[in-house]
Amino acid sequence: MFERIDGDKYEVCKITFGAEPKDYEVYDFLLKNWHKLKFSPPVKTEKIEERKINPKRMQREINSQLENKGIGTKARQALKLQNASRKH
Repeated sequence: MFERIDGDKYEVCKITFGAEPKDYEVYDFLLKNWHKLKFSPPVKTEKIEERKINPKRMQREINSQLENKGIGTKARQALKLQNASRKH
């Protein structure tokens, strides 16, 4: 799952590799194919302001995000829009 945020626009692209790819394989794929990826239509999102976070709090947030391996709701919405646009 590749996500990109540009200002208040959120776009997502899903790529299936088959067997679990190595990090360097994913990186190589991105370098060679980034311009070919078909991202979903942009979804409006709220702009997130950068703020300083306590390092311990940041580590807890990272650990909690790593536990949640499902697709986020914004990503689901963006993929639904992409699938709908392909059908028409």
